[in-house]
Amino acid sequence: MTLRDKRLVGNKLKKQSLTINTTEINNFIYLIKRQIMDLETRKISFVQEFLRLQNEEIVSGLEKLLRKRKAELIEKNFKPLTMEQYNAEIDKAMEDSQNGRMIKATDLKVKIQKWN
Repeated sequence: MTLRDKRLVGNKLKKQSLTINTTEINNFIYLIKRQIMDLETRKISFVQEFLRLQNEEIVSGLEKLLRKRKAELIEKNFKPLTMEQYNAEIDKAMEDSQNGRMIKATDLKVKIQKWN
């Protein structure tokens, strides 16, 4: 076998092993997709794992991440009021005020303290 023939055979083997690796990767991805749990199951699993945590640093990091992601989602989905909505809110507030449907801030604070 000439050096050229050896190279051709070597290249052919490399292509076959690359094909096998790609197929193996596709099979692996397929299996992973099949095993993905529905959202409710994933949440329960996460909570169970979270409850087993003993590391304060990890718990704090997860809390921080949760607050950050929730704020990002709220901001992403935030839509300003239209002028009509804004004026309707003002009208409702004025009507509530005229009909005595208000509470003093100090009274509200007292009510909130009783919640605990």
